Amino acid sequence: MKDTTNHPCFNKETAGSCGRVHLPVAPKCNIQCNYCNRKYDCVNESRPGVTSSILKPFQAAEYMDAVLEKEPRITVAGIAGPGDPFANPEEVLETMHLLNEKHPQLLFCLSTNGMGILPYLDDIAELGVSHVTITMSAVDPEIGAKIYSWVQDGNTIHYGVEGASILLERQLEAIAGLKKRNIIVKVNSIVIPGINDEHIVEVAKVASELGADIQNIIPLKPTADTLFAEIAEPKHNVINPLRKAASPYIAQMTHCKRCRADAVGLLCNDQSATLCGTLQSCSQLKPYQKEAPRPYVAISSREGLLINQHFGESKSFYIWGEDEDGKFSLVEERNVPPKACGPKRWEELALLLSDCRTILTAAIGEVPKTYLEEHGISSHTVNGFIQDGLEAVYHTDNIESLKGRRSGIAGGCQGTGTACG
Repeated sequence: MKDTTNHPCFNKETAGSCGRVHLPVAPKCNIQCNYCNRKYDCVNESRPGVTSSILKPFQAAEYMDAVLEKEPRITVAGIAGPGDPFANPEEVLETMHLLNEKHPQLLFCLSTNGMGILPYLDDIAELGVSHVTITMSAVDPEIGAKIYSWVQDGNTIHYGVEGASILLERQLEAIAGLKKRNIIVKVNSIVIPGINDEHIVEVAKVASELGADIQNIIPLKPTADTLFAEIAEPKHNVINPLRKAASPYIAQMTHCKRCRADAVGLLCNDQSATLCGTLQSCSQLKPYQKEAPRPYVAISSREGLLINQHFGESKSFYIWGEDEDGKFSLVEERNVPPKACGPKRWEELALLLSDCRTILTAAIGEVPKTYLEEHGISSHTVNGFIQDGLEAVYHTDNIESLKGRRSGIAGGCQGTGTACG
């Protein structure tokens, strides 16, 4: 059983002895707050939404190794952006999966606006996420409409009170759902003078009723090129009375450092600047190539003659190899396991094709393509005869010559990687 008291953000007593690392694997966001600007990065600036680099999941795992070697007091691995984890669910879940394999002793933490978390509650519980922060600064859509420029729900953008209402509904459901799964919940509430400063205690009451464990009342940090850039940052004479008024309803965090999306180290001794070079080096790492032999090529094909099927729609893959005389032969037709969701599906397919050096397919989404690359399997989007593709892979190394060809692709999948791949 992990000691959940070793989270420095949730337990002030451990802030001087236990550290955290934020892994910046989530660049996209599904809402636009009027105080947030993720365009700027300064190593001396500490605020959410800022990072020196974006990491892919396999890079984050390597970075985690390097961080623990340099700062063994790290007890928490968190994802806090620079966007929102659940606007980037595939990357986030895969990162947590890799960390679970390599560093199961760590506490796993996520910080989100709550908009997109609901479909993934069981996933994060299964991955061992013990702490989640929901940023909720209003429980009245009329006030929320002044804080958020827009809210994205799937492919639809909502504005004003409508958008704020949708976001609030998701946030309330998220807190209740997290507590149902015994996950510790912190509610971050940004104090914006003239907007919600007289509303913060009401947020505390609602959060408490839903079972949230602690509230973090945070003063607005004015940021250039945002709608709230000219609002003055509220000082202690505003924040402290709000914390006191809210404390009868819910425990209060009083030691927040408004961490960057790539924060690392102890709260009292952040090492983001020191480890910036390490972060940037890891962001340049190439996908790991396994040492196991990969003699075969996998083909997405409807009938076994042409390369003419979408990767995610393939119910089986034709596995081809080359003999000592340079002749190609069909090794087997390998059936795909029943469809799973998200990273679990790509994991199963990577395992299925682990002896293949590459896959030739008519189309493939960016998420499965990246996931396969991280497991040492390249993919090429081509059309034409299987024999021509094999010749290009094994003999001429001229796969580009097949990429201009087009043929019909079964189905209408757009290859986003979120469903069929």
